[in-house]
Amino acid sequence: MQGLGSHQGCLLDDRAELCYAGSVTASSQISPNLVQMVSERFGTNAKVERCAAMAGDASSRRYVRAWLTGDDAPATLVAMVMEDAEAAKLSDEIGGENAGDEIPYVNVHHFLVACGVAVPELYVDASEEGVLLLEDIGDRALWDAVATAPPDEVRRLFGLAIEQLLRIQLDSIGQGADRCIGFARNFDRSLYEWEFEHFLEWGFTGRLDGSLPKADLDVLRGWFAELSSFLGEQPRVLNHRDFHAWNLFVADGRIRVIDFQDALLAAAPYDLATLLGDRVTPEAVTPEIERDLVAEYGRLWNQHPRAPWQWQGDALWRVYRACAIQKACKVVGRFHFLNEVKGKPGYLKFLPPTLERIRGLLDDSPQWSSAGDVLRKYFPELRS
Repeated sequence: MQGLGSHQGCLLDDRAELCYAGSVTASSQISPNLVQMVSERFGTNAKVERCAAMAGDASSRRYVRAWLTGDDAPATLVAMVMEDAEAAKLSDEIGGENAGDEIPYVNVHHFLVACGVAVPELYVDASEEGVLLLEDIGDRALWDAVATAPPDEVRRLFGLAIEQLLRIQLDSIGQGADRCIGFARNFDRSLYEWEFEHFLEWGFTGRLDGSLPKADLDVLRGWFAELSSFLGEQPRVLNHRDFHAWNLFVADGRIRVIDFQDALLAAAPYDLATLLGDRVTPEAVTPEIERDLVAEYGRLWNQHPRAPWQWQGDALWRVYRACAIQKACKVVGRFHFLNEVKGKPGYLKFLPPTLERIRGLLDDSPQWSSAGDVLRKYFPELRS
């Protein structure tokens, strides 16, 4: 947002500790920086009535909801507060290219808006000071909407999510890739291998007295190398990278997309595998619904005027399942890492359903039997 004045200092008043305490504060405790940003964006009659911290995520970002008054102001907005403005220029997991004068979130946001993706409106870009003011899209994550929904509603809502996914992947083609940092970052073989190594380093936490025996390690590394080679050879399109039911919100009858700053080029079904199989999603997306939605994705892809190729036979399903097992293994390592290194134990509750996901994929894939035998030695959850 051009033309905003300088807002030196923390967005949120130190006395209020809004980001960290989760308290609701009186307007007298609200930082003058936030008041000034709101006034400059929405007019001098726009006021900040109160603020409250929101639930965070696995990153270093914090979120605060602000309630506003004023003729031209929204009823609420969300402040994204980045604890480390320099770190915000890189991926939370792997680093990577920076986006020049823009942080990745802002760079990818502008591109997705041009592609028609339903992302929150960016009201104020004060990223040089570690702050963005965003449209408030509510609290109804896709998972909350489907957790107890009947199968037809699950299909409908995930179908809407797939429509947004195809906007990211296919409507983005030919839309000025040089303007989006996501096209400069590739999920290639080396990155797939890096994530498998992340699993080997952290995924066995609490399961080994010492090192993994060399014979078992060789089997797993050989399997991971095959998967990495297969996925790395697939043609790539733009992927969100974390397209799951907690980064998608149901608002105004449509799906809204958040947390897209790590977008990159990857095998097309990567995001689809995340959408349909992450965390506890399989509790709502049964195997039958999963197959139906993968087929729907393939049908819509093949009908899209910008589709760079056609999915034929079982090709989509094979690539989808390889993406699914790769992502699930990565998640096991990642969630242990978040607990051990980042001090965020809340993600450990998702390990049992993720291991159940791996079990199902292994049981249905006899070509992976050798690796499955090794994993079952150390993960009793994978034994049928």
